[in-house]
Amino acid sequence: MHGIAASQPYVIAFFLLWAGLMKLLSRRMRAQAGQSALARLTGPARAVPALRLVGLAELAVAAALLAPPAHPLEGTAAALLAAGFLVYLTYAHVAAPTSSCGCLGAHSRPADRRAFARAGILLTAGVAAVGAGPYPPVVPLVVAEVVLLLALSAELDRHWLVPLRSLLVRLRRPLDLPPTPDVPLEASLLLLRRSPAYCAASAQLTSDVRETWDDDGLRFVVYGARDRTAVFAVPLSGDDPEAVRVALVALLD
Repeated sequence: MHGIAASQPYVIAFFLLWAGLMKLLSRRMRAQAGQSALARLTGPARAVPALRLVGLAELAVAAALLAPPAHPLEGTAAALLAAGFLVYLTYAHVAAPTSSCGCLGAHSRPADRRAFARAGILLTAGVAAVGAGPYPPVVPLVVAEVVLLLALSAELDRHWLVPLRSLLVRLRRPLDLPPTPDVPLEASLLLLRRSPAYCAASAQLTSDVRETWDDDGLRFVVYGARDRTAVFAVPLSGDDPEAVRVALVALLD
């Protein structure tokens, strides 16, 4: 348990350093501050100064967490900062549901479940860090928590999630259809005329073939049929006349 608690300051410090540096150094993030939920809270004119002030506070807490010796006040400050972050996310979700929170980078996505999950993990880590003592951190735990928090960060989606989804689309090819066999129309008509479906409807047919098209392994053949239209579905593979189907569609006035 002591190693788990001792690991949390490093996890929190990593994210506070990232957040603080982005707020102070990213021109794009400052340019978009007026469109974030922070502008709704402070007013557009004060959004950038508020962003910088929060960034300085984050860097200060991160430096305190990393500077030995560990002190309970540093963990308390981290927990209070994480709690404030969670409250701000709730405000952003209610007051500006279509605006980004402006927390860790420049993006246009509003606060969602991933952002709340990330804030909840940081708050839990902050509470655990209050009891951190002079114990060595568990490095695999620190790495696992950082990776989890990075995965919950929409600011990084364009670097890993979007390329991953593109790769899966290329591998799975969900829009690819199986190749249509190159079956001559005469072969389909020969199978059609041998079918029980054609024999049952032939007395009502009043025209030759009007239209054909292929879709999903079937060739659809359209005939006129008195005051209706006869649509036959002929399989493009196989030679069983019993597989042919017909539908008589009433004409619309």
